[in-house]
Amino acid sequence: MKIKILIPVYNDFESVSKLINEINSKITNLSQEFSIILINDGSTDKVEIDVSKIDKINSIKIINMKENKGHARCNATGLKYIFENEEFDYVIPMDGDGEDRPEEILKFVEFIKYDDSKPIVGERIKRSEGLFFKLSYAVHKLITYVFTGHSIKFGNYTCLPKATVEKMINDKATWSSFSGSLVKLEKNRSTVASIRGPRYFGPSKMSFYNLIKHSLSIIAVFKTNVIIRSILFYLIYLFLISENITYITSIPLIIIVIFVISVLGISKRENLDELNNSLLNISNIDNLK
Repeated sequence: MKIKILIPVYNDFESVSKLINEINSKITNLSQEFSIILINDGSTDKVEIDVSKIDKINSIKIINMKENKGHARCNATGLKYIFENEEFDYVIPMDGDGEDRPEEILKFVEFIKYDDSKPIVGERIKRSEGLFFKLSYAVHKLITYVFTGHSIKFGNYTCLPKATVEKMINDKATWSSFSGSLVKLEKNRSTVASIRGPRYFGPSKMSFYNLIKHSLSIIAVFKTNVIIRSILFYLIYLFLISENITYITSIPLIIIVIFVISVLGISKRENLDELNNSLLNISNIDNLK
């Protein structure tokens, strides 16, 4: 069984170097063949990755991108590259900063033994960020569920069979939102408990603005549901306040309108043509091992 681990990286090679060595130590007793593919998203820092002690990982490639495209699009490009150029059975996308813990790869492999056809998602049961981020993330999950009807408790850290990878690289939503696309395309998924680990080095790069953008990108995958539910909410709320319409009571209606416009705006990020042409953004490929 061939498993490809897909890791986007932008100016965080110290963390990635540690992660690769951690993965190598965790998979010591596994019989599957593991390879790592790094997507260098136009980093300006020098690439320095220590692979001198790597003995269990079969190969390590770094795909260097010409232009920075962002995390979601790196994952989409990586999936397309792997599907078209590699022999594989599964792809495990994960973050390169330590927040996706290498030991949970063992859980993915264990679940494959029971059902090798379904994608497996790492559902977050514990997070390591500060209180403000945790509250913001909880609000994001609530809004996502209310307006889309989907409870999405996982990020990129998943284990995807080849059939799922093929579906994802042929859907425009993958170019904008990894988790939103996966939920849209695969209704039947296995779940493993996943603890969000602390970053290896430096502060988190997920700003409040990026969290909002990330949240809207997921919600935008289900924009039809959003429009229908927003109209229903608008009409019901308007009926309830019909006897007392004031500037204050109208605020929720204004918020709904702004929300829907924002969702429709960010949904334009979904682009199958750009996904199909994403490999043209590859500058070169380095074989580290």
